[in-house]
Order: sequence, then structure tokens, then C-alpha cells
Amino acid sequence: MSQAKALHLVFGVIGNATGLFLFLSPSVTFKRIIMNRSTEQFSGIPYVMTLLNCLLAAWYGLPFISPNNYLVSAINGTGVVIESVYVLIFLVYAPKKEKGRIMALLFVILAIFSTVALVSIFALKQEKKRQLFCGFAATIFSIIMYASPLSVMRMVIKTKSVEYMPFLLSLFVFLCGTSWFIYGLIGNDKFLYIPNGFGCFLGAMQLILYGIYRNNNDDVKKPTIDGNLEMGLANPHQPKQPAHVKNGQP
Repeated sequence: MSQAKALHLVFGVIGNATGLFLFLSPSVTFKRIIMNRSTEQFSGIPYVMTLLNCLLAAWYGLPFISPNNYLVSAINGTGVVIESVYVLIFLVYAPKKEKGRIMALLFVILAIFSTVALVSIFALKQEKKRQLFCGFAATIFSIIMYASPLSVMRMVIKTKSVEYMPFLLSLFVFLCGTSWFIYGLIGNDKFLYIPNGFGCFLGAMQLILYGIYRNNNDDVKKPTIDGNLEMGLANPHQPKQPAHVKNGQP
């Protein structure tokens, strides 16, 4: 095995490990939802969008779409299972109106994935065209997934508090993006290094913000929304929770 192939494999394995931690990070939030039997002010939209990203990335990594990217399919296939569980739990405990919105969005993202998959199988016979089409689709939604915490970063700057931007989550955003960015560079795959380079940059920005504001949580006014980084913003369409509930925020 050449040095380049060995490094490609190493960073793929690291990307799988950090990606798994990233996908599992919302488990604390869903434990709270199950215990309270309510989604409170949390939004289910980021989980549905992450599910679409995992579906498209797992599809892109398949051998007949792009060669030598089986590790991409492995972690994103795992992500599909994890995010599906999150979405299912959210649908069980969400209020009727929010449940309808998430169901509608779920149908949309499944339609998008089905369209990409069917077009790539039946309409695109050349491997390069198939890879270009699927890679472009996966890149768009990967960037959208990485961009979802921008609103929380803005809130950190505004409130000078990192209460809703957990350090470990920010760290794994950075590590995951960096690992797959390097993996994509070694494999000369622009559909991997472009979106993950974006994720690496945003993860670094989150860590910088954490370093600047980490000691301010007890000295500034707390944010007035319930939510955390892996979920983007809280659901603005639901009423705020009582103070004793908010104080239990993970």
C-alpha cells in the first residue's frame, strides 16, 4: 500500500470516528424529550436535513457512483439510521402542528433523494456524469448541514455566552470536517474537500468563539431560547418553557 493510500485510509477512519460522535451528540437532547414526553421548543428540521445529507453522501460513496469511497458510505449509512431514529422520536412527541410540518419536510427530502437516486441509475449511464450529478447534490446539502449552526454562532456573539454551543460538539464539528477535508484532498475529490473544508472552517470559528466567551456564562444575560448547536435554533412557533424547565437545559 502506497503512503498516499495509507493516509487516505487513516483519515477516512478518523472521519468515521469523529462523524459517529457528531451524529450521537444529540442523544442527550432526545433523552430529555423522551423523559419529558415533549419536544418543548426544540426544532426537528435540522435532523430531517441531516438525514437527507446522510442519504445523499452514503449514495455518493457507493462504488458505482464514486470509486474508493466506501468509508464515506459506511459513516453516512450509520448516520441515516441514527437520524431516522431521531426523526421518529421527534414525530412521536411533537405537537400536532409541528408533527405535520416535519412529516411534510420528510416527504420532501425523501422525494429529493429518490429523484437523485433514480436519475443517477436510469438517466446517467456514464460514470463521470453520474458522479458529477450525485456529488453536486451531496455537496449542496452537506454545506447546508454545516451551515446550520451559523444562527447559534450569531447568538453567541450577541449574548457573549456559549451556553448553547457545547465545546465537545464544536470540537467534533471541527475534527469531522478536517478529517474528511484531508481525505478529500488526498483522494482529489472536490465533492468531499469543498463542503468539508467549509465545515472545518466553521468548526474552527466555533472553537475560537468558545475560547473568547467561555468564561462569560455567569456574567452575562442568558440567551432566551431553548436549543443547542446540534439542533440549530429552537422552534420559534412554540411557547417558551417555564424557568425551572429552562434551567434543566443539557
